[in-house]
Amino acid sequence: MSAIADHREQPDASDAPTEPLLEVRDLKVHFPIRGAFGGLRSTVRAVDGLDFELFPGETLGLVGESGCGKSTTARAILRLVKPTGGHVFHGGRDLALLSERDMREERRDLQMIFQDPYASLDPRMTIGSIVSEPLWNYGMGSRSERRDKVRELLEAVGLSADMADRYPHEFSGGQRQRIGVARALALEPRIIFCDEAVSALDVSIQAQILNLLVRLQQERSLTYLFIAHDLAVVRHISDRVAVMYLGRIVEIADHRAIYQDPRHPYTRALLSAIPIPDPAKERARQRIHLEGDVPSPDQEREGCRFASRCPIAEDRCLQEEPELVSHGARHQVACWKA
Repeated sequence: MSAIADHREQPDASDAPTEPLLEVRDLKVHFPIRGAFGGLRSTVRAVDGLDFELFPGETLGLVGESGCGKSTTARAILRLVKPTGGHVFHGGRDLALLSERDMREERRDLQMIFQDPYASLDPRMTIGSIVSEPLWNYGMGSRSERRDKVRELLEAVGLSADMADRYPHEFSGGQRQRIGVARALALEPRIIFCDEAVSALDVSIQAQILNLLVRLQQERSLTYLFIAHDLAVVRHISDRVAVMYLGRIVEIADHRAIYQDPRHPYTRALLSAIPIPDPAKERARQRIHLEGDVPSPDQEREGCRFASRCPIAEDRCLQEEPELVSHGARHQVACWKA
């Protein structure tokens, strides 16, 4: 990932304004599992009490293993799935309580770039139609104005305006993801949710897309929630990093603190798995190998949800669940032994 430009020549996120652009409080998304005769058998707690803030102009990286609830979090904020509980505040309004009509208006400020650049574009529509569809849905501009906007957006993401009449199958994966970025920009949103936006791409193409996102953020004052499982990618683009495990955030801090001084044992284990390009350092370092399996998200749990795999767990960890507690400026950890 050395080809990725470091966007943190800007002021650090610690200088961000104190008023968050998005505030998530105790967000929960539970999916019922029903038996053969329709009775409730158990409940999958995909997101189970999430708290974080997103500040203007920053990139918050949301990381964790597959199945920990990262994508569900973004979809619940956008109301693509209905939250079971909690609150999401944006512009003084609680998105979790809005009607469908009011939520539709809020989505002008909240857009998403999806993971799969092949499945997220309608193969029957031209690129121009795909990018202009949000404008058409919201009745913005005349036909000629929308056409001009499409040309401007395609050029902004590094594509030729002449490509507007072509179809998705005529493009590579990286080009399709650029089209997805252009579509997300069409309504000039304030926040973009990047849901594993580069995980399906080759490494060299990942760097190009990340550099594009950084440039667009600087030019358009965008705010990102960047969801990924690759900590090396998150390190290059994020101002702050939140680490998720089984539906909850276990550590959240400035990117330097997370990578240089991780406090939660799960964060340390994740970081120890990142390959180091220097062979001597790679051989010398000690990896943390987690024992046991990830608990099922439909199990009732007492205590810390990481305790069954934690190398430093004690009796209290099995009985009481820790809350996120501040350990220095803008560094919070949910661990009894942090």
